[in-house]
Order: sequence, then structure tokens, then C-alpha cells
Amino acid sequence: MRLIDMFASYAHRDEQMVSWFRSDRPRKLIREDRKYVVARARRFLLSYLASDEQQKQQYLELVAGAAAACQPRFSDPNLENTEVSKIIAEAALRVVKVRERQAENSGQLPRLITDAYATVAIAYRRAAAVYVLDEEMQQIGTAAVHLVTIANSYMAAQLSEADVASMSKDQSTASS
Repeated sequence: MRLIDMFASYAHRDEQMVSWFRSDRPRKLIREDRKYVVARARRFLLSYLASDEQQKQQYLELVAGAAAACQPRFSDPNLENTEVSKIIAEAALRVVKVRERQAENSGQLPRLITDAYATVAIAYRRAAAVYVLDEEMQQIGTAAVHLVTIANSYMAAQLSEADVASMSKDQSTASS
């Protein structure tokens, strides 16, 4: 790629970002998030903070499961990280909306599951830079991002421990 083409590409991308920020799209997304997910995510985050260690593990498993369920099925190397974050956030928001319409949300566990999806939606909207115009949304989004990161790290550690235990079992069986 020639240098001039590269600069033209960057200029075009910058133009798109500026037009996106000038549009009403971020404000519409923020209004939608306030309507559907903010209260749920805040409740989930506060409940997580107030829980004991065993309950915290369950919260982490819920939010990691919700985040994993919202990942795109196929990766596209042409997508920017912000675009992938938008896709994940939209998927999580759709789940929240569907679950709100269904009567299955009446118990504690279904409510927690829906709240976990709301937390994932906010975390990935924050990662997609949707909340740059709103300080309050940035704060709750940052808290949600931290929780999703902790949850993913926790689950990765659990998988690593399971792999080590499985390998130890296989080695002891093979030496017998």
C-alpha cells in the first residue's frame, strides 16, 4: 500500500468517527441502555459486591457465561475491536429485551441471569466507546468492564485447574 493511500484511508476512518460522534446514535443508545439495562446492571454489580466468596463465584460464572454466549460465532479479522464490542453489546441487549418480555423472569435465578446479560451489554457498550458523552454511563460501564474481565479471568483459571487435574489423573492411570 502506498503511503498516500494509507493516509487517505486514515483520513476516511477519522471522518467516519467524527460523523458518528456528531450523530444522535450514541445518545439513542444511551437512552436505550438507561431504559433496559442500567438498573439491572447496577443491581447485579451491587449484589456481587455484597455477596460472600461462594456467591461471588456464582456471579462470576453467570457473567462469564453471558459474555461467552454473546460472542460472535465467527471472527472477522476486518472488524475493529469497537465493532466487535458493539455486536456483543447488541446481542446481550437483545437477550435482556426477550427475557423481560417472558414471564420466566419471576424467580431469583432468572432475574440474575437477565441482570448478568445487562451487565455484559453495558460493559461492551463502554468498550465500544458509546459512553464518551456521558460520565455516569462511563462509570457504570467501567465497573461492568472490570467485572466481565474478572469473570473471564476466573473462568480461564478454572479451566486451567481442570486441565491440570485431568492431566494428573491421566498420568497416574497410565503409570498403573
